[in-house]
This record gives sequence, C-alpha cells and structure tokens, in this order.
Amino acid sequence: MRIMKNISIITFLFFAFALQLKAQNVEVPLRFDNYHDNQQTIDAIIALEKAYPKLANRILVGKSDEGRAIWALEINNPNTGTALSKPGVYVDGNIHGNEIQATEVCLYLADYLLKNYNSIPRIKKIVDENAWYIIPISNVDGRFHFFQDPNTMNSNRGLRIARDDDHDGLFNEDFPDDLDNDGNIVEMRKADPNGMYRTSHEDPRIMVRVKPGEQGEWTKLGNEGIDNDGDGRINEDAEGYLDPNRNWGFNWQPDYVQRGAGSYPTQGKSIRDISHYLIARPNIIVAFAFHNYGGMFLRGPSTGDQGELPQQDIKVYDYLGVNAERIVPGYKYLISWKDLYGTYGDFTDFTDNLIGSYGFVGELTLSESVTYKGVTDEKNKTEFSGAYERIKFNDHVAHGTLFKEWTKYNHPTYGEIEIGGWVKMSTRIPHPFMLEDLVHRNASAVIFTAENTPKVSLELISKEKIGNDLYKVRLRLSNSKAIPTMPYSAYKNKLYPADMLKVSGVKVISGGEIQNIYFNKVNYKEFKPEVQFFYIPGFETKEFEFLVSGGNAKFEYSSRKAKNQSLNVSVK
Repeated sequence: MRIMKNISIITFLFFAFALQLKAQNVEVPLRFDNYHDNQQTIDAIIALEKAYPKLANRILVGKSDEGRAIWALEINNPNTGTALSKPGVYVDGNIHGNEIQATEVCLYLADYLLKNYNSIPRIKKIVDENAWYIIPISNVDGRFHFFQDPNTMNSNRGLRIARDDDHDGLFNEDFPDDLDNDGNIVEMRKADPNGMYRTSHEDPRIMVRVKPGEQGEWTKLGNEGIDNDGDGRINEDAEGYLDPNRNWGFNWQPDYVQRGAGSYPTQGKSIRDISHYLIARPNIIVAFAFHNYGGMFLRGPSTGDQGELPQQDIKVYDYLGVNAERIVPGYKYLISWKDLYGTYGDFTDFTDNLIGSYGFVGELTLSESVTYKGVTDEKNKTEFSGAYERIKFNDHVAHGTLFKEWTKYNHPTYGEIEIGGWVKMSTRIPHPFMLEDLVHRNASAVIFTAENTPKVSLELISKEKIGNDLYKVRLRLSNSKAIPTMPYSAYKNKLYPADMLKVSGVKVISGGEIQNIYFNKVNYKEFKPEVQFFYIPGFETKEFEFLVSGGNAKFEYSSRKAKNQSLNVSVK
C-alpha cells in the first residue's frame, strides 16, 4: 500500500510538473500571427509577469459563472509612485465570447508597453506616469467555448447562465449540432423550386433572393442542427443568453425592454467581479472596452434618454476620438445611441457615471478590409459584387480556409440537404495575417489617450508682503494634457470629491481662485479658505491667491485621478 501511495504521489508530481511546463510555453515578446486560446492567454500573462517582474503584476479579478479565473495584468513602475497615485488607464476585451481579436489587442498592448519600456522614450514615459489595468478576457467562459466548441462566427456571445429559451422546462437542451464534425456550425439548405433563394450567376456558392417572377432553387434551413429534444424545432435552446454588455449596474432595464439584460444588474458573476475591481481603483480616468466588428470608436451616452453629455466633456471626447480615427484608418468616431443603437446596462455608461472616467468602445475589424478588388473593378460594379468579392478573398487571399464548400448530407428530418457557408473564424474575425496591423493600430489609439491623461504641475507665481506679518501668495496649477483631472459631469454631479488645494503651516486669512490676475479679481472663499475645491480642464490652468501670516507654508494639491503635488514656500 505504501509503495502504491508513493507511486501515486510521484505520478501526481510528474503531471503537476508537466502542467507547469505547459503553462510556461508562451515566450515573450509575444507573437501576433495567430489567436491565443484561453490557456495560451493565461500563459502569456504569466510569461509577461515573469519577464518583467518590476513592472508587471498578475491579479485575480474573480471567477466566471463556470468557475474560470479572470486575470488582469497591472503595469506600474513603483519607483515613480504607487498605482493609485497616478492616472489609471483601463483596457479590456472579449466581453462577448465570439469577439476574440479584442483579447489580442489587450495582449499586444501589454506586450508592447513592457518590451519597449527601455527602448522607446515615449513608452517609458506613459508607463512611468500612468497605472495600467488590462483584462484581456472579460468573458472567459465565452472565449473558452468559442474555441473549444463548434460555433458560427456570431454564436456563443453571452454568459453561460442556463436559460429555458423555448419554455419547455428544460435548459440549454437543443444546441446547434456539428453534423459533419468539422468544428464549425455553418448553414443548411435544401433544393426547392419554390424556395426564396437561387444560385448567384457570379458564383455557384452564393445564394441570392429571388425577384418576382424568378424561379427559386433553394430553401434556407438555418444553422446546422437536429431536433435534440423532439419538440419539432431545431436549435431553439442553445447556451443561455445573457449579454454581458447589457448587465452593468447603471441605467439597466429588464429583459422585456432589451433582450439579453438578465434578471437583474450584475447577474453575471464576471460582471459583478469586474465591477468590484473597477470600483477598487478610483484613479481610473479612461477606459477602453474592445469588441469585434464595424471599425468604430464609440462614446456614450448609450441611450438617448440620458440626454447629451456636457459640452466640456464632449470637447475631450472629440479630441481623443478624432485622433483615434486618424490612427486607425477607416474607423469612425461615433456616439453609441445616436449613430449605432441604444443599449441599457452598458459598460461605458457604468464607467462614465459610476467610476467617473472617459470611456470608449473599440469595435474592431472593417468589412472593407476583406477585399479582392482592383481599380478597374470600381468601373464594373455588379449587383452582388460585395458577396462575390468576399468569396474571392476566401479563394485567393485566405486560400479556401474561410468558406466551407456545400456538401450533401442526409438529415433525419429534412432528408437530403447541403451543408456549407462561412466558418466561425471568418468575417467578424480577421485572418491571422491581418491581425498584427489591427492590434498595433488600436493599441496605438490607447497609447495616444494615455499620453493625454492629466498631468498637473504646481508652481509659485509670486509672494508679496502687504502688511505687518501679512503676505499675498499666488500659485498656479497647470494641466498640460487634454484630459481634465476629472470629467466635468463627475464634478458637476459631485460623483466623488473634487480636486483639493490645501494650505498648512501658516494662518490663512483669506484665499480663493483668481478670476483675472491683471485686474486683481479673486473669488475669495468665505469659510475655510485654506482648503479650495475645483477641477482642472485639459490644457488649462487654475490660479489661486492666499493672504497668510508669516511662516513656512505647505501647499498640497490632491486629486483622485491626477498625481498629487506639493510645494513649500517660506513666507517671512
């Protein structure tokens, strides 16, 4: 028995060692000519932490509904201050399970910051001056199942919370079925002279709707699948649909108002844990959430009933959004509800209104990038040139890997049918050869924003004796960057304490903000003039005047989102 026990222990240690080796199989710098699955993403986070231990720190954010770990990689230089003492930049990706390139942007950003810290001065500067909070996979269950299971390009978006979609008392019992076991869920079609589709004249693989008077050839039967539960329907109860970008704890509405909302805000465990993570980091001044289709940088509000943002904040968004457009050609800077569609319980509404930050959703991938078109083709456009161009891109650029050719299949319900169409790693998801340009440009948009987080300097303008043991001291606080020390909406709504300038070490007789330094106009504060509250817009200054008795004055500026400053002035 003892021998068998020892053998079991040795066997366990061997496999544990083997798993540890597997968890270290990703080398840095990382490569971005392919997609990282869940385990490879975790391996990458571990590898980055190990390669850059002075700057990178892996943090367990929480667990998913299926018990998978949600990891953040935090990047901060402790020699330039604690993370909470600096402006925070938050970036996440893959909140929808099928939006896998969003994770790659996050990994690329982390890898780029760390590997270039000692070689690119501008990168060193933004790492030294900001705290970085990066969660590559928000929806860890969704990403796992998207890679692991057969899917369409659009399926497996939500959280894995069981739901009875067809109201039969059973949960998630009728998923799509991979009938030909190729790892994809594609389309089914059946030859039918009365069908609503015919074969395109441009390419036999493409189906187009018939026009009045035309003969039909095909009936579309939906995605691959069979009637698993014998209720006369196919694929009607797949994984429970709770949309993780409809479940945040601000401006939430129930499922009958907006599909995918869930039963209550933060019903998804991952949403709840990430919410707590964000709230525990009040220094976050800007947040990026990357999704996967359309080529857009979206700002809030996410619903029209909230009204427009204050003009002071729009000015900041416009500066950052227009420059993001220039960094990523073809992408558009848009307003979520107005230019796309409204969403309740949205992530950036949560960060804007409860964290008090500026927030963007980055919708990755342009359909125009899937191109097989020459200059002369512009002169000879045909009715179905878009679909034709896409199928030729598959043939001659992706070499047949994006489209499954139509093949016959004997279906238990429909009889002889054909299965074919676009595979899961297509259309919404760029081919790996296109990935590096996508991740670099979108990471660069984040880097530009980080270069514009608030940077405040505190300087003495003048000190002057104006009476017996009475001095006039003037100070200037300057924000040299585009982003204010807090959003104006947060300041106006008193979401959290405003910036503060505090005087100690001397008796303050009076003090206030200078309205016009040339005409000596000062808005003196009536009570407790030694403490002044305010915020500093981007590219602007605040000037203050204090009347104090002689001594050694200490002026301390503190801010939740900008780095604190102090200045000692001898007033004698």
